[in-house]
Amino acid sequence: MSHSPHDVPLGIKIIRKFGSCFCPNFRGSRTFIYRTSILVLTFFTYTAYHMSRKPISVVKNVLSQNCTGLIPPPGTFIDENNKDSWCDWAPFDGKNSQTLLGTLDSAFLFAYAAGMFLSGFVAERVNLRYFLALGMLTSGFFTYLFGVSYSQGIHSLPYFFIVQTIAGFAQSTGWPGVVTAVGNWFGKGKRGLIFGIWNSHTSVGNILGSLIAGHFVESNWGMSFIIPGAIIGFMGFIIFLFLVTDPRSVGCNPPDHHGSRDETIRAGYSSIEDDSISPGRNRNMRLYANGSTSSSASSSITIDPERESLLTPTDNSVDSMEVGTPDKVPSEITISSTDILAKPPVSLNNPDFHRREKAIGFIQALRIPGVIEFSLCLFFAKLINYTFLFWLPRYINASTSFDASESADLSTLFDVGGIVGGIIAGVLSDVTGMSAVTCAVMLVVAIPMLFVYQTFGTISLASNILLLMSVGLLVNGPYALITTAVSTELGTHQSLRGSARALATVTAIIDGTGSIGAAVGPLIAGTVSDYGWDNVFYMLMVADVIALVLLSRLVKHEIERFRERRREMRFKRERMA
Repeated sequence: MSHSPHDVPLGIKIIRKFGSCFCPNFRGSRTFIYRTSILVLTFFTYTAYHMSRKPISVVKNVLSQNCTGLIPPPGTFIDENNKDSWCDWAPFDGKNSQTLLGTLDSAFLFAYAAGMFLSGFVAERVNLRYFLALGMLTSGFFTYLFGVSYSQGIHSLPYFFIVQTIAGFAQSTGWPGVVTAVGNWFGKGKRGLIFGIWNSHTSVGNILGSLIAGHFVESNWGMSFIIPGAIIGFMGFIIFLFLVTDPRSVGCNPPDHHGSRDETIRAGYSSIEDDSISPGRNRNMRLYANGSTSSSASSSITIDPERESLLTPTDNSVDSMEVGTPDKVPSEITISSTDILAKPPVSLNNPDFHRREKAIGFIQALRIPGVIEFSLCLFFAKLINYTFLFWLPRYINASTSFDASESADLSTLFDVGGIVGGIIAGVLSDVTGMSAVTCAVMLVVAIPMLFVYQTFGTISLASNILLLMSVGLLVNGPYALITTAVSTELGTHQSLRGSARALATVTAIIDGTGSIGAAVGPLIAGTVSDYGWDNVFYMLMVADVIALVLLSRLVKHEIERFRERRREMRFKRERMA
């Protein structure tokens, strides 16, 4: 994928022209302005994605409800056959309505999961701006088609099934696109905090989707879909006009995805690849600008056999750096400081830059340390999160005296807690350098909290609010951390030799695996809830335990690395003394 000046969006060209006319002496940081715009645009982009997928969880309460005590409109014929279902929307007016609604969720989510794997590969090979804009317009159109069924009186189950399936597939364009766009602009520094704040778009979208759907759900539930569909379509147009997906297309330098060796050693999934380096050897790969380095220093670095295949150039992998003999370091490394000053920085005019970046293969991405463990963990973490996303308003309506609109409003508190949880998880990951341990701690605390909410959440409004926010914090923390900071860290892993384009594939694998869990959770919940909501919460607790077990190897490595760092620091202090 080239990065020519023709990749500059039309909206950016117009802003540049107006800026040169009205603010010719502006001296602000161009990179800072573009980075800020990327964060803002992608934030509202994925907010719109989640806003448009939330209404179904609210509208369920009127598609199938308890008609006892409701006053039928004039002209409605009621007999023994329809006295309990006259207010429902066919085909969700039968005794199997819960199962049908769960199947409808799964049609959306399984299509989303399948599309996620495909979208990651496509996103690496096409212009991300076109990719996101097309996905958002398609998603908005099919969200509109679901809503228009109310005004047109459509009661066909195949219609709803097909609309939800295509909408789910279109929604899969969002996550690989926005994560790759942000990853192209931001390096390692404070990545957990940046993504913790940025990832609140999922919760903000859920909140806005719930509020919009809740406002119309009892008067005209079709508008609960039409308005979010129009918003995501409009955002698709904005993305087409203004999103700059790659720094090089506007003359900015790409970020450093790896930083110093000391920083990358902090993360548990990075430390697994470092086990081949013995404690007595130099852990920092120092490449001196003056080109003078000894053969012993060069030979002291050992490559893990697991990573060797990642460093080997293939047709679908990143070109490896030419390796010289121990007595001769490659010229790319031994370049002198004079040469550095004489040569311009890497830019669009440097053909070597484009030649070094190629898309990676599926198997190659799976070999990156930590991808498999975090993917399987996200399967169960997302199963829990999406069960709440699609069934929480229904549960509140069934277990309390709140109506459909009030249940939708109350359910937003889960996402309020989720915003806080995502930020806390990101900050803890930055401070400790232990993402797996951060996820594990939150998963451990979430298990008893799920039981407490299920037991005491319905006692009073105050207890429901407090416990629901607490559950949202603990459930969303690991989910947010894995889908953002961890995915980006793994997608820019050192073994990929700086290929930022690998990020879309790694993100698709991790979130695609998680999306399968997201499809399974609501499907099981729809069936199990017929036998009592207690069983749904037991299912969520079991999923939490399994997610914790899957992280155990990474947790072990991170704790070992933490202890090793402590020993090294103690040894340095003793030597200085």
